[in-house]
Amino acid sequence: MGSFVYHTLFIDGITYLCASDNTLDTITPSAFLKNVSETFLRNPLMSQEHFSPSNAVAADFQQVLGKYMMKYNKNQDDSSMSTLRSQVTDVKNVLTQNIDKILENEERLNIFSDKTANLQTTAKESKKTRKILRRIWWKHFKKIIIITVAVLLSVIILLLSTNVIPT
Repeated sequence: MGSFVYHTLFIDGITYLCASDNTLDTITPSAFLKNVSETFLRNPLMSQEHFSPSNAVAADFQQVLGKYMMKYNKNQDDSSMSTLRSQVTDVKNVLTQNIDKILENEERLNIFSDKTANLQTTAKESKKTRKILRRIWWKHFKKIIIITVAVLLSVIILLLSTNVIPT
Protein backbone atom coordinates (compact mmCIF):
# COMPACT_ATOMS: atom_id res chain seq x y z
CA MET A 1 0.00 0.00 0.00
CA GLY A 2 1.54 3.29 -1.07
CA SER A 3 5.30 3.05 -0.81
CA PHE A 4 5.15 0.45 1.99
CA VAL A 5 4.88 -3.31 1.90
CA TYR A 6 2.97 -4.91 4.78
CA HIS A 7 4.05 -8.29 6.14
CA THR A 8 1.93 -10.42 8.48
CA LEU A 9 2.45 -13.48 10.64
CA PHE A 10 -0.42 -15.31 12.36
CA ILE A 11 0.51 -17.56 15.34
CA ASP A 12 -1.80 -18.88 18.08
CA GLY A 13 -4.57 -16.43 17.26
CA ILE A 14 -2.29 -13.39 17.29
CA THR A 15 -1.56 -11.43 14.13
CA TYR A 16 1.82 -9.72 13.92
CA LEU A 17 2.19 -6.95 11.39
CA CYS A 18 5.09 -4.88 10.14
CA ALA A 19 5.56 -2.42 7.27
CA SER A 20 8.72 -2.08 5.24
CA ASP A 21 9.75 0.28 2.50
CA ASN A 22 11.83 -2.26 0.57
CA THR A 23 9.65 -4.20 -1.87
CA LEU A 24 12.48 -6.54 -2.83
CA ASP A 25 13.34 -7.82 0.66
CA THR A 26 10.87 -10.29 2.17
CA ILE A 27 13.37 -12.22 4.31
CA THR A 28 14.19 -9.42 6.76
CA PRO A 29 10.54 -8.57 7.65
CA SER A 30 9.73 -12.27 8.05
CA ALA A 31 12.69 -12.78 10.39
CA PHE A 32 11.69 -9.65 12.32
CA LEU A 33 8.11 -10.89 12.78
CA LYS A 34 9.31 -14.35 13.84
CA ASN A 35 11.67 -12.91 16.48
CA VAL A 36 9.00 -10.54 17.78
CA SER A 37 6.43 -13.34 18.01
CA GLU A 38 8.85 -15.67 19.81
CA THR A 39 9.78 -12.94 22.29
CA PHE A 40 6.15 -12.01 22.81
CA LEU A 41 5.11 -15.63 23.40
CA ARG A 42 7.95 -16.17 25.91
CA ASN A 43 6.55 -13.36 28.06
CA PRO A 44 5.16 -14.93 31.30
CA LEU A 45 2.01 -12.85 31.11
CA MET A 46 1.16 -14.51 27.81
CA SER A 47 0.74 -17.87 29.54
CA GLN A 48 -2.40 -16.59 31.26
CA GLU A 49 -5.55 -17.98 29.73
CA HIS A 50 -7.28 -14.69 29.03
CA PHE A 51 -4.52 -12.29 28.26
CA SER A 52 -5.40 -8.66 28.02
CA PRO A 53 -2.30 -6.54 27.56
CA SER A 54 -1.90 -3.89 30.19
CA ASN A 55 -0.08 -0.59 29.73
CA ALA A 56 2.90 -1.98 31.66
CA VAL A 57 3.26 -4.95 29.28
CA ALA A 58 2.77 -2.68 26.28
CA ALA A 59 5.44 -0.29 27.57
CA ASP A 60 7.88 -3.17 28.25
CA PHE A 61 7.21 -4.72 24.88
CA GLN A 62 7.53 -1.36 23.17
CA GLN A 63 11.17 -1.29 24.30
CA VAL A 64 11.65 -4.83 22.95
CA LEU A 65 10.08 -3.79 19.65
CA GLY A 66 12.34 -0.74 19.56
CA LYS A 67 15.43 -2.93 20.04
CA TYR A 68 14.35 -5.33 17.28
CA MET A 69 13.54 -2.43 14.97
CA MET A 70 16.99 -0.93 15.56
CA LYS A 71 18.62 -4.33 14.99
CA TYR A 72 16.77 -5.07 11.77
CA ASN A 73 17.04 -1.52 10.44
CA LYS A 74 20.80 -1.67 11.07
CA ASN A 75 20.92 -4.99 9.23
CA GLN A 76 18.91 -3.36 6.48
CA ASP A 77 21.44 -0.51 6.30
CA ASP A 78 24.25 -3.08 6.19
CA SER A 79 22.31 -4.94 3.53
CA SER A 80 21.90 -1.69 1.59
CA MET A 81 25.62 -1.02 1.89
CA SER A 82 26.46 -4.56 0.80
CA THR A 83 24.00 -4.21 -2.09
CA LEU A 84 25.62 -0.92 -3.03
CA ARG A 85 29.10 -2.46 -2.73
CA SER A 86 27.94 -5.37 -4.87
CA GLN A 87 26.58 -2.99 -7.49
CA VAL A 88 29.84 -0.99 -7.45
CA THR A 89 31.79 -4.23 -7.84
CA ASP A 90 29.54 -5.25 -10.75
CA VAL A 91 30.05 -1.88 -12.43
CA LYS A 92 33.80 -2.15 -11.82
CA ASN A 93 33.84 -5.62 -13.38
CA VAL A 94 31.89 -4.42 -16.42
CA LEU A 95 34.26 -1.46 -16.81
CA THR A 96 37.25 -3.79 -16.55
CA GLN A 97 35.76 -6.06 -19.20
CA ASN A 98 35.07 -3.07 -21.45
CA ILE A 99 38.64 -1.80 -21.01
CA ASP A 100 39.94 -5.28 -21.85
CA LYS A 101 37.79 -5.34 -24.99
CA ILE A 102 39.02 -1.87 -25.95
CA LEU A 103 42.63 -2.97 -25.51
CA GLU A 104 41.97 -6.11 -27.59
CA ASN A 105 40.33 -3.98 -30.29
CA GLU A 106 43.27 -1.56 -30.19
CA GLU A 107 45.65 -4.50 -30.59
CA ARG A 108 43.64 -5.79 -33.58
CA LEU A 109 43.54 -2.28 -35.01
CA ASN A 110 47.34 -2.04 -34.70
CA ILE A 111 47.68 -5.40 -36.48
CA PHE A 112 45.39 -4.22 -39.28
CA SER A 113 47.28 -0.94 -39.47
CA ASP A 114 50.59 -2.83 -39.77
CA LYS A 115 49.11 -5.08 -42.46
CA THR A 116 47.86 -2.02 -44.34
CA ALA A 117 51.29 -0.42 -44.15
CA ASN A 118 52.84 -3.65 -45.40
CA LEU A 119 50.36 -3.77 -48.29
CA GLN A 120 51.15 -0.16 -49.17
CA THR A 121 54.85 -0.93 -49.10
CA THR A 122 54.27 -4.04 -51.22
CA ALA A 123 52.17 -2.02 -53.66
CA LYS A 124 54.92 0.62 -53.99
CA GLU A 125 57.51 -2.09 -54.46
CA SER A 126 55.25 -3.76 -57.01
CA LYS A 127 54.98 -0.49 -58.97
CA LYS A 128 58.76 -0.11 -58.88
CA THR A 129 59.16 -3.72 -59.97
CA ARG A 130 56.71 -3.21 -62.85
CA LYS A 131 58.59 -0.09 -63.96
CA ILE A 132 61.90 -1.95 -63.83
CA LEU A 133 60.42 -4.93 -65.70
CA ARG A 134 58.94 -2.59 -68.32
CA ARG A 135 62.34 -0.91 -68.80
CA ILE A 136 64.05 -4.28 -69.11
CA TRP A 137 61.41 -5.44 -71.62
CA TRP A 138 61.88 -2.28 -73.72
CA LYS A 139 65.65 -2.76 -73.65
CA HIS A 140 65.24 -6.36 -74.84
CA PHE A 141 62.65 -5.31 -77.39
CA LYS A 142 65.01 -2.63 -78.71
CA LYS A 143 67.83 -5.18 -78.88
CA ILE A 144 65.56 -7.60 -80.76
CA ILE A 145 64.55 -4.86 -83.21
CA ILE A 146 68.19 -3.82 -83.68
CA ILE A 147 69.24 -7.43 -84.21
CA THR A 148 66.31 -8.02 -86.57
CA VAL A 149 67.15 -4.89 -88.56
CA ALA A 150 70.82 -5.87 -88.59
CA VAL A 151 69.98 -9.38 -89.79
CA LEU A 152 67.66 -8.03 -92.48
CA LEU A 153 70.26 -5.55 -93.63
CA SER A 154 72.86 -8.29 -93.64
CA VAL A 155 70.57 -10.51 -95.68
CA ILE A 156 69.82 -7.67 -98.08
CA ILE A 157 73.51 -6.83 -98.41
CA LEU A 158 74.32 -10.47 -98.93
CA LEU A 159 71.64 -10.83 -101.53
CA LEU A 160 72.78 -7.64 -103.27
CA SER A 161 76.35 -8.81 -103.26
CA THR A 162 75.40 -12.10 -104.82
CA ASN A 163 73.28 -10.34 -107.40
CA VAL A 164 70.22 -12.27 -106.48
CA ILE A 165 68.32 -9.08 -106.25
CA PRO A 166 68.57 -6.82 -109.27
CA THR A 167 69.66 -3.35 -108.53
